[in-house]
Amino acid sequence: MIQLTVRVIPRSSKPGIAGIRDGALLVRLQSPPVEGAANEELMQVIAKAFGAARREVEIVAGERSRLKRVAIGTVDRPHVNAVLRSLGVNPDELQSSSAAASGLPD
Repeated sequence: MIQLTVRVIPRSSKPGIAGIRDGALLVRLQSPPVEGAANEELMQVIAKAFGAARREVEIVAGERSRLKRVAIGTVDRPHVNAVLRSLGVNPDELQSSSAAASGLPD
């Protein structure tokens, strides 16, 4: 299981992974942050991007924040790095996804 620190931008015109900002994976979402719609879209976008089943993606921390920690089961670090590179994102710019490093509450 891999955990990523993610910063979301809800109500964007074009959804998808948009790079890295402040050490977190930047994900643009079309859904508004209302009644969990943006969280659900985030999990779908992450699952599709990394080739995982939707049920394998979970928000571990930051459910009500733009800065979140997302866990992806069934994928390993080399696969995540390869996908990020294919999207034009340097995986070395991502900060550690531990609770202390991400500033997120557990």
